[in-house]
Amino acid sequence: MPRLIETPTIVRAAGNKPKQIEEFIGRVNSQTECLSIARMRSPSGWVEPGQTPEFDEYTVVLRGILHVESHEGVTEVRAGQAVIAPAGQWTRYSTPDPEGAEYIAVCLPAFSPGTVHRDEQ
Repeated sequence: MPRLIETPTIVRAAGNKPKQIEEFIGRVNSQTECLSIARMRSPSGWVEPGQTPEFDEYTVVLRGILHVESHEGVTEVRAGQAVIAPAGQWTRYSTPDPEGAEYIAVCLPAFSPGTVHRDEQ
C-alpha cells in the first residue's frame, strides 16, 4: 500500500545564514536510508562549508539561482535547471543572488551528517 508522507520534518542546515530544509523522505522523516528528498529555501548570501559526500546529489532549482562550486569552477543552476554532484567529489553550495533560491535535493543514498564530510570551519 502506498505510504502518505503528510508533512516534512525541518532539519538543521549548515552554513552562514539560516536556511530551511524540509525533509519529506529520508533518514529523519520517513526512516528511509536508500534516498532522501528535501525542499530547500536559502536566503541571499547563504553559503555552506564545502563537502565531499558519500552520496550522489541531484538538485532541481525551482526559484532563483544556486551556485555549485567544485574544483573545476562554479556552475550556476537557474530555475528550471538541474545539476548532479557525484559522490566523492568536493562541492560547495551557495545562493549569492538577491532573491536566494528554492530547490529540491535528492540524495542517493539518503543524506546523513556522518556521510557528508564537510570541510573544517
